[in-house]
Formats: sequence, C-alpha cells, structure tokens
Amino acid sequence: MKTILILNGPNLNLLGKRQPHIYGHETLEDVERLCAAACDEGFEVRLEQSNHEGRIIDWIHEARETTCGIVINPGAFTHTSVAIMDALNTYEPPVIEVHISQVHKREAFRHHSYVSLRADGVIAGFGLDGYAAGVRRICRLASA
Repeated sequence: MKTILILNGPNLNLLGKRQPHIYGHETLEDVERLCAAACDEGFEVRLEQSNHEGRIIDWIHEARETTCGIVINPGAFTHTSVAIMDALNTYEPPVIEVHISQVHKREAFRHHSYVSLRADGVIAGFGLDGYAAGVRRICRLASA
C-alpha cells in the first residue's frame, strides 16, 4: 500500500465546532473518511493533526521515508511558518496545500502562504472536498 499523509495544523482539532459558518459542521473524522474514500486502489491515508509546529515538522521528516504524498492544511502556520516550508522542501513526493475556506476573500494576512512556495498544487474554498481532490491528485501523480 502507498500511504498519503493528511496533515492538519492548529485549531483543526476543533473542526465542526469552531466557526462553523466558515469551516462547516464536519469534523476531522469526516475528513479522514472522505480522504479514504477518495483513494485509488493500492493507496491509504494517514491523518494527523497538531497545534504544535515542531510535531508537524517531525511528521514531514518521517514522511520522507514512508509516504507517496502529503495533503496539508497548515492552518495559521500557512502564513507564519518558514520552518514548515523548509521541512516540505526536504520532501520529494507531491505536496498539495488545502484550505477549507476561500482564504483570498478573508483578511489580507491570510493571502500569503509560505507553504505555497513548495506546494505542487493549492486548493482553497472547496470545503472538505478540497482534501479529497488533493488525495485524488496525489494518487494520479504517484501512479504515473
């Protein structure tokens, strides 16, 4: 089995409870089910979430040896973390950046992403469907 790592940053553990008018009522468990269903045969997903930047970096480092792609919603670290960008720059397989909301219609500080400087694709504003689209894209790229 090829593994796709689904990484979620700060506050995404509150998905479904925090600002549902922006992020919806679905939870991370829903994200995991949606991503698993989006996988092609021979692929699986592993979902992780942390409010701690260093833990996310550790998962990226570990993923270098164990995964065929990363779908990442870095949350607020999108706009602040050079360290996560640097970690992703050490990762060769595809990286897809996902944002549940349409960040470009929100506050100006949300328009900049360090992660986008490494990402092979960026999906914003598709709700949880963005995660599934990212998984499908990685399946295609990893099968080529």
